[in-house]
Formats: sequence, structure tokens, C-alpha cells
Amino acid sequence: MRSRGLALLLACATASGCHAPKNSLDKLQHSDVATARLQRLQKTLADHEAAIDGTPIAKWIMPAPLREISGLALTPDGRLLAHGDESGEIWEIDYRTGILVKHFFLGEPTAKGDFEAITVANDLVYLLDSKGKIYSFKEGADGARVKYNYFDSDLKKDCEFESMVYDARFTALVLACKHVHDASVHDAIVLYRLSLATNDTTSHVVRMEVPLGTANGGKSYHPSDITIDPVSGNYVLVSSLEKALIAITPTGELVFSRPLPPGHEQPEGVAITKDGILMVSDESKANPGAITLYKWP
Repeated sequence: MRSRGLALLLACATASGCHAPKNSLDKLQHSDVATARLQRLQKTLADHEAAIDGTPIAKWIMPAPLREISGLALTPDGRLLAHGDESGEIWEIDYRTGILVKHFFLGEPTAKGDFEAITVANDLVYLLDSKGKIYSFKEGADGARVKYNYFDSDLKKDCEFESMVYDARFTALVLACKHVHDASVHDAIVLYRLSLATNDTTSHVVRMEVPLGTANGGKSYHPSDITIDPVSGNYVLVSSLEKALIAITPTGELVFSRPLPPGHEQPEGVAITKDGILMVSDESKANPGAITLYKWP
């Protein structure tokens, strides 16, 4: 039974991301498969002559619970968190090997909602739903159920949201509108900064409108996630409908707009690591969810 279990874990690691039992996780993380994945990734990142041509450096296939993988977020110590679309279940994924390290749940029973984005601010994790409600909680151990609080951003009337990131420069959560309800807004991305420096976040909201001009042929973008480039400090947004990446400065200037490489079914999440990796998550209705890694910038 023991050898059969280890063989199953190795097969899982070869084919896709997987969640290992606690007593087998250490073996999986130090398996030949995981070691080979890590060495291959490190070699690619160290090759400064390698062209950044949009070729993926890795692609991790997610298990069934993450078929509708949505937002991505990096913790201060560089670990990757992800979540699905309908349930308050949070996963930690080793992005270097594709191994699922742990998962934990919000509440008992598990909180339900149209969850769209995740970010980490100091020692708290924040989860956003499409109506602008924001949940906050401590990161949990594997299998734990954690208590949570939530508040309403009171921005439902203005936008439908799928994007959120924490910006320490402003001690604020930054939310990007996917669908702007203000009919006067055209060819622009609308962002909101919600200050966490006060208990009353709704009274400290800053709105920013970023004109796009001809960046997308005169059409609007519909951001599905947002992250911060750790080198430039710019906001980088992924748009699922347009299958594009957009970068803007914190002061609201467009830096670039470019299409994603081919092969993305429904890009919903984005994150950029300090060691120069761009990660894009794709949800799927018919196929497994996935996280694709690219060399960045």
C-alpha cells in the first residue's frame, strides 16, 4: 500500500498539480519529478540570452476543485495562493513545481459567493466578490477552517469587479472594474483605491480613470485580475475577454497594452514573482484549469 501511494503521487506530479496527504507531501516535494521541474525552471531563468518571446516556461494543470481557478496572489514570503469561483476555499501552490501544498476554508460551513480576486496585506488575506464585498482572514493551516470578517466596499453601483491587489505604497486595496456602470466612461480603465489605514474604508476611496486611447483599437478592456510588477511598481492587469495584458503606472498612465500568447482559454488571474516569472491562471468549463508561467519582463 505504501509503495502504491507513492507511485500515485509521482504520477500526479508528472501529469498535473496535485494535493498530497500531509505524510507524503515532503516526499513529493523532494521527489525526482519535483527536483527536475525546479532545476529546469531555474536554468531557464538564469539564461539571460533566452529570448522573451511568449513561450511558456512551464504549465501546471490543476485538479478538479480548481477547474474554475480565478485570482492569484503572492504572500510577502513569495508563496502563491489561489482560489476557485464559487467557494471560500484557498489553495497554496508551489509555482516552481506545480505541487498543491495545502488548502483551507473560510468558515463552517464554507462561505459561498462569486469570488473573483485575492490579495495579501501584511498578515491578512483578502478575498473579493463581484459585488464589491471584501472578506478578510488569517491564512490557515492545511484543512483548517478559519474565521473571517467582511465589509461592503459600497461600489456595487459603480462597477462589477474581478480584480484586487494590495498596494503598500498607499496602504490600500486597489480594485479594477471589469464592467463600469457609468455610461459616461468610454475607452478607459477605472480603478479604486480603498485605504486600509482606517477602520472606515468606504470613506477613504480614491477613483482613478485611465484613458486607453487607441491602445485596443478604441475599445474598452475588461480586467479580470491585477498585480504589481515588483521591479517597476506598475499595475499589470490581465483581461479575459480581450486576452491581453495591460500595464499602467500608479499615477494612471498607460505603459503598454499587448495580447497574451496563444493558448489561453479564459485567463482569470495574474501574478509576478520577484525572480521574474509572470503567472496567468485559466479557468475552464470543459478542461482542467491551468497556471502558465512565462519569463518576465
